[in-house]
Amino acid sequence: MPRDFSRRGVMTAGLAAGAAGILARPAAAAADRPTTGGIALTHVTVIDPHSGRILPNTTVVIRGDRIASVHRGPAPQGATEVDLRGRFVIPGLADMHAHAQAEGIDPALNIANGVTTVRDMAGSPLARDWRDRIEAGTLLGPRYVLGSKIVDGSPSLWDPAFLDVVQVADAGQAREAVRQQQAAGADFVKVYTRLSRSAYRALAAEARQHGMSFAGHCPDEVPLEEAADLGQASVEHLFWTFFDTSFAERRLRAAIARIRLELGDYSGWFAAIHPLEWTAMNTHSGAKARRVFGALVRRRTRQVPTLAVHRGIDFARTVDVAADPRNRYLPSWAVEAMEFARQRFYLADRPVWTDAEWAAKFGRRLQVVGEMHGHGVPIMTGTDTGTVAVYPGFSVHDELALLVEAGLPPMAALHAATAEPARFLGSDTGRVAAGHAADLVVLDADPLSDITNTATVSGVVVRGRYIGPDERLRILAEVERIAAGTPAPAGQAVPAGCPCHAPLHPRPGSGAAG
Repeated sequence: MPRDFSRRGVMTAGLAAGAAGILARPAAAAADRPTTGGIALTHVTVIDPHSGRILPNTTVVIRGDRIASVHRGPAPQGATEVDLRGRFVIPGLADMHAHAQAEGIDPALNIANGVTTVRDMAGSPLARDWRDRIEAGTLLGPRYVLGSKIVDGSPSLWDPAFLDVVQVADAGQAREAVRQQQAAGADFVKVYTRLSRSAYRALAAEARQHGMSFAGHCPDEVPLEEAADLGQASVEHLFWTFFDTSFAERRLRAAIARIRLELGDYSGWFAAIHPLEWTAMNTHSGAKARRVFGALVRRRTRQVPTLAVHRGIDFARTVDVAADPRNRYLPSWAVEAMEFARQRFYLADRPVWTDAEWAAKFGRRLQVVGEMHGHGVPIMTGTDTGTVAVYPGFSVHDELALLVEAGLPPMAALHAATAEPARFLGSDTGRVAAGHAADLVVLDADPLSDITNTATVSGVVVRGRYIGPDERLRILAEVERIAAGTPAPAGQAVPAGCPCHAPLHPRPGSGAAG
């Protein structure tokens, strides 16, 4: 039976100060800028997903934090040459759905994996602190975009003991939540599953009035097409997609409206929504899908499928959290928290006899992502770090492989991890082109011949600073050292032994479809 997790215990816990050294030492070198001649990455094959261009035997010149030129020919006089013969350069990767976990862990693992842009989706004070230190030049890490606290309905799916969530019961509270989160410095409002339709519409109107975007889950009561029409910037995950594309949508939405949950009954939501989603998947209408996906295209509403976390949820019975070799880069409490989440949130109310349905659902998710891409829906990579079998930095490569498995060509998958996030954020990252930010990844093998080659990272350029193979390995070794020696955060209990299979709260009638 686990001890209770404290506030933000599963998704947003941060390590205590003992781990603070990981990037302070590498970051000290960030002030050591290249000579006036800059850095020249020579004899490299450039892959630029924005333009679709492939440029063999190319020289990329970096001065300060910008790309000065991309050309055939030798390094300019005075530049420090890095011979990358036989290697490939792509833009820095983006994780557009992340949750900060641990001081000394996440920023380092992202950079070591070539992830140079991260969108934090829960207003984490830890991520806010990282962003401030990165911008000040005292911490090496990716560019951070910060969401608000999660804005959910009342009662929320999240127990406040697990996550600092804003619960809104009506339109007035929804409008006030937007104002509060903007005043707190959030870059956008994060919307969640149990927002009522009236509260959601009020939130959208208030956000529009204040020039603030909103993104996140598509609430249970809100059709996906309506969310796009109201201006939701991105939709995370694929739990809601199939209701809009089902010819049984009216009956299914009536059943969804009957779902009643208590505060914190996260596992109860999965138990209630599963049979409805399974029915929706088996009543899929191509004609309805064309209409809904057309709305996403017209509104430029991005889809962040987070296939990596769907795989962990859909195969929660069989995923072996303890056996993943990447665990050595996480403190033991974080690995135990993943197992706690697997048992408490995803399996507590899941009958074994439904496992085959859950497995089949993942195949349907892959199919619908391919269908979305075929209709031109803009897709972005996101992982949902802090959930089962999802790791900072590493899981962006998992997500890319899953996008290709879903039917995206490798160049399109790379576009989803580079150019599309840059366009979404209005950033000058996401390209290998003169005048753009020098955020780049050096790969040992061609990702267009095999997308899993994005994991063959040998070097990274972040804000113009080149991190070569030796330094990258030192960063990983330091993360591993910290993960092995750092206790849980002060006041942060971790589960001991096998987590309890009981739900957080007893559930009244869940309102499953008849």
